[in-house]
Amino acid sequence: MNSEVKSAGRILDLLDYLSRRREPVTLSQIIRDLGFPKSSTHGLLQTLAARGHLMQDIYGRYILIESSHGFPFRQHEEPLVITARPFMERLRDQSGETVLLSTMNARCEIRRLAKCVSNEPIRYDVNMDAAIVPYCTATGRLLLAHAHPDVLEDYFSRVQLLTYTRYTVCDREQLRRLLVKVRQDGYALNDQEFVTGSTGIAAPVRDREGNVVAALNLGTLTSRFSERRELLILMVRSFAHDISRAFGFQATTGGRMADEGKPPNRMKDPRA
Repeated sequence: MNSEVKSAGRILDLLDYLSRRREPVTLSQIIRDLGFPKSSTHGLLQTLAARGHLMQDIYGRYILIESSHGFPFRQHEEPLVITARPFMERLRDQSGETVLLSTMNARCEIRRLAKCVSNEPIRYDVNMDAAIVPYCTATGRLLLAHAHPDVLEDYFSRVQLLTYTRYTVCDREQLRRLLVKVRQDGYALNDQEFVTGSTGIAAPVRDREGNVVAALNLGTLTSRFSERRELLILMVRSFAHDISRAFGFQATTGGRMADEGKPPNRMKDPRA
């Protein structure tokens, strides 16, 4: 094979290798596992990173970008993922559960940015590109609760509220009350409303201005959630707060988030 064909083959091997890795991986480990030369492997990895197919975390480890069918992160998303990833890994390890990071656009379409899957033999997991229904998921409710009022009204005017399980809330006024409670409590909960037997907890991730830019979500089996409800909620809120601080957010008043119990600091309307 000529050098171009060989390089193409190695790129495909790299993508296949990284797609099977649960955790970020170092250059030295990639070289050891695949047996590729160091200089050319580094060049191929940097090319893939420049094209938006993978990224490096704060420790220089490589991560395959799983969101949106491998398309690059938007400008504000990559630093958020790089900042959040170590916290997500620690939350996964301490809780034993799966952790996800997601954002939402002005059409209330949710985009998963990163996940750290539980190491438990029976665990919650989800395809990064699987649809997220905002009104009956923890991530969706958290982001809806902090959406611009016009965005929220537009969403409720066009969404068809379907019943996914016997627990799904489909009444618009009840949902509005739930969103107020999400802002007051500082977290959102989905207890078997989308998938029977699974429970999600989400808390807000903020930028330096205090705007909610993402949701940190912990997904678990309902049976395990029931045993550790308060602890898991506390852990998600605490780690979301830590990510926010690392992302530049300056904290709180009297130990509470600045907007709890007050009118929400809305997510900016991208259409404005």
